[in-house]
This record gives sequence, C-alpha cells and structure tokens, in this order.
Amino acid sequence: MTYWLVNAWFLGAVALVGILVSLTPWRPKWLAALGALGIVGVLTAIFDNAIIGFGIVDYDPSKISGVRIGVAPIEDFAYTLAGCVLIPAVWVVLNRLGDRRKR
Repeated sequence: MTYWLVNAWFLGAVALVGILVSLTPWRPKWLAALGALGIVGVLTAIFDNAIIGFGIVDYDPSKISGVRIGVAPIEDFAYTLAGCVLIPAVWVVLNRLGDRRKR
C-alpha cells in the first residue's frame, strides 16, 4: 500500500468531518485554519527535513510519489493538512456541546 492510498482514506474522512461541520451555523473560522496551515506547514517542512536528513526516519522509495520538499516526501504533509482541518472542527463541536451542557 502506498502512502497516497493511506492518505486518501485518512484525508477523505477528515474532509467529510470538515464538510459536515461547515454545514452547521457554528462552523470553524477556516481562514484562521488556513493561516495555521501556513505556519505549521513551514514547521513541518523544517522538522521533517531534519529527521529524514539525519536518518531518524526513512521512507520506502517504492511507496512514495517521488515528489519531495527538500528530502521530505510530499505525502508526509497530509497529516499537517488533516490536523488543520480536523482540530478546528473538533474544537467547534466540543465547544458547542459544552455550551449545551451549561444551559
């Protein structure tokens, strides 16, 4: 199984959660999440390149697309993207549930 196939399932589930939460009146502030994605994306690039460059982590070349940012495969950034969608979505839902409990 390639990393893209794993990412497709994972990102598909995250996209579904993001879409469902976006359909509610109390949806996340996606512009803020996009800003966070920019910051966390840069940090991911720096630290992924460091841990791969130092040989702490390695990827099977037959399982990646070959597209890299530095030495980090592009597939490694899927988790950063997923986190920037999933965390705000879960945050909004949990806040909404907390508001209901206070009433």
